[in-house]
Amino acid sequence: MQVIATRPNTLTDLNFTYCPGCLHGVAHRLIAEAIDELGMRNQMMGVAPVGCSVFAYKFFNIDMQEAAHGRAPALATGMKRARPDMNVFTYQGDGDLAAIGTAEIVHAANRGEHITVFFVNNAIYGMTGGQMAPTTLPDMKTTTSPYGRDVDDIGYPIRVCELLNTLVAPYFIERVSLLSPAEIMKAKKAVLKALTYNKEERGFTFIEFVSTCPTNWGLDALESRDWAREHMLPFFKVQNFRDKGIEEAK
Repeated sequence: MQVIATRPNTLTDLNFTYCPGCLHGVAHRLIAEAIDELGMRNQMMGVAPVGCSVFAYKFFNIDMQEAAHGRAPALATGMKRARPDMNVFTYQGDGDLAAIGTAEIVHAANRGEHITVFFVNNAIYGMTGGQMAPTTLPDMKTTTSPYGRDVDDIGYPIRVCELLNTLVAPYFIERVSLLSPAEIMKAKKAVLKALTYNKEERGFTFIEFVSTCPTNWGLDALESRDWAREHMLPFFKVQNFRDKGIEEAK
């Protein structure tokens, strides 16, 4: 029997333009499915980043804004405060969020802004040529670290979930993986919970997706997932860091 997947209403009918094996499309679909299931499409706005998903506004069938590089949380803050009747999310990569946007994400989380942030971590700058990112692993080779990331010179990768978990205000923080169907199903549950809290106006919610970049890693789709499982997951451990909803229910 042939199974044909239906397209979520929160996605447009345009085909994704991401590289073969890229997992942005998976992340987009999880978010769109969750918005549909929660009945939030007519009350949802999103912010697209600068990076590989710079054209996310073409794929999400909701009102979207384009932010300057790294400024998505600041823009989302303004959108939510101007339209408190709407729900808002940002969609960002590691170069956008963890490098030029470090101040914006930390202070938005510290203020407890009522937004959801989706953070795609593939340990590299994807769109601009495979440069070293704040999340690039120790000894990992990139176009700007051809001999590998030297932590004595450059420092260690930034673990964003752990960093934000030191703050008091965030309501929900979780890191998930997109490396297998089983992990994708678990990621969907986290996305649903983050957006449920968003709908209920609970506070700042944050999802990190451990993802891949086959093109800049120089690997095919399956090899890139194996590499991420072997190298990324030990450093960026999949786990829930905070869920105040569970704490409040006790």
